[in-house]
Amino acid sequence: MKRSGTADLPLHYGHVPLWLAERMSKLGFAIVETIAMEFSTAEVISKLSNPFWFQSFGAVMGMDWHSSGITTSVLGALKKAVNPHSKELGIYICGGKGKHSMLTPQELLFVGEKTGLDGINLASCSRLTAKVDNTAIQDGFQLYQHNFIVDNKGQWAVIQQGMNPNSKTARRYHWHSQDLKSFINEPHTFIYGENQGNILNLTADAATKSREGILELVKESPTKIIKEMQHLSMPAHHDVRMEDVNMKRLGAMLWTTHENKPEDFEELLLLKGMGPRALQSLALVSEIIYGTPTRFEDPARFSFAHGGKDGHPFPVPVKIYDETIDTLQRAINRAKIGNSDKINAIHKLSEISRKAEESFTPNSNFDALIQREREESYKYGGKTVFGDAKPPKKKPNNPNNQLELF
Repeated sequence: MKRSGTADLPLHYGHVPLWLAERMSKLGFAIVETIAMEFSTAEVISKLSNPFWFQSFGAVMGMDWHSSGITTSVLGALKKAVNPHSKELGIYICGGKGKHSMLTPQELLFVGEKTGLDGINLASCSRLTAKVDNTAIQDGFQLYQHNFIVDNKGQWAVIQQGMNPNSKTARRYHWHSQDLKSFINEPHTFIYGENQGNILNLTADAATKSREGILELVKESPTKIIKEMQHLSMPAHHDVRMEDVNMKRLGAMLWTTHENKPEDFEELLLLKGMGPRALQSLALVSEIIYGTPTRFEDPARFSFAHGGKDGHPFPVPVKIYDETIDTLQRAINRAKIGNSDKINAIHKLSEISRKAEESFTPNSNFDALIQREREESYKYGGKTVFGDAKPPKKKPNNPNNQLELF
């Protein structure tokens, strides 16, 4: 087992409105089910242990693209949607926020009874991961959320999050059972968070002598800080800016879905009838399902699927969101009875977009792109926590409004 890494996020308070929470559960379940069906439950576990993918996953579901709330809301939505289908899906989600995190060992014992897995060992792993991140990593973050995701073959991931009220940031820790050799020697696959200065990390390989001679370490200033694994740090600003996204990837996807029609590509004929805006969202969902790890270095790009509940980069287009869920669910249902043509078309959508990147040169009309999304949001049932999107005030005709957006 190893810890896969960390992520730092600005603290956000507030709530997820019911209209979004319900859709997050449906889309989250459809994405997880597709990954398990197309690859394996092990691939679901592996993706969840990658904080870049996890942040992108939350962004594509309409959560605030950079905030600490993604962790709580995404895992809450997944647990609600996945667990009623755990037996057939082969994935179990335990734990949660606050008092629910304390129930994780008990829930894992119950999973052990249902699956034949060693529930006692799983519960022990849960306690040890929490202890390492709360005690052995003295970084100023106090854990308040702990989730343990396990498949029916015993492979698991832990996602837990701590808060530092002084810096007004949260730090998310990711663990992966694959290749775990020690809980005290470089266990993480990822720690996702902003650099808070020197950290006393007693789990790092370089700290072996420090663990053996802890009393001597106390006498010294811990200036030798262990090299962390890959690290993701989200900015404090709420708005999505050009520097937050890979413009070549975003532009190629927009060109593919807006300047072409499904019938232009033989592989996409089964998506015929979908409008450009719906294809835009589906292309980003497709990338979440089929993309390789290097595709998730700019999580903000995935907020261009379904916006964000606070209106950044634009309101959540509820009608488009529902079309995404419906299209993906129908493709899953067809695949279950041996007809994989539609799920293959969804796969091809992101593949065609990636190929378009090879010869694509983006322009700098990023602000115009966001403005267009906001102005047209009312057409797609746009919503935020502040209310429904309204039509823009009419402007006089101006030929300069016709921008080459991609």
